[in-house]
Amino acid sequence: MSRIGKKPVGIPNGVTVDVNGNTVTVKGSKGTLTRTFEPSMKIKVDGASVVVERPDDEKRNKSLHGLTRTLINNMVIGVTNGYEKTLEINGVGYKAAKQGKKLNLNLGYSHPVVFEDPEGIETLTPDERTIIIKGIDKEKVGQYAAEIREMRGPEPYKGKGIKYKDEHIIRKVGKTGKK
Repeated sequence: MSRIGKKPVGIPNGVTVDVNGNTVTVKGSKGTLTRTFEPSMKIKVDGASVVVERPDDEKRNKSLHGLTRTLINNMVIGVTNGYEKTLEINGVGYKAAKQGKKLNLNLGYSHPVVFEDPEGIETLTPDERTIIIKGIDKEKVGQYAAEIREMRGPEPYKGKGIKYKDEHIIRKVGKTGKK
């Protein structure tokens, strides 16, 4: 058995989980998430928890077992607490500003880079060097943060660019001049 897959997903108070075949809908205080899973996985609500079972011990079913359970757990956490990613901007003249649903970034290019917030995602800029991305879908929050970071990833010599708050950049030593 999969160690992760065999654990039941607890359903907290105020959250409802509906299973219709292989489609799971999770409703909570922050919103609603729906996802369709592999038909071979058997998903059922057992009291105050969700249990995922696999039909056999094929390699594909083993890997889908843990994945399905983890995705359902992420949905439950998302509708109760939500997810958040924090990005930091380093570099002279690099800054971020929020205008309505648009995020304007000045990253040293000849033009500003503009991102429009996707459905279900909210961005905040407490100061011009910090971007906070919030949402209930872990996958969307992570993808949007990666797209913003990709515009100017951190470089190893001076550390300029956009990085995750908890990311550590391994710095390199630059050239040395003649003495």
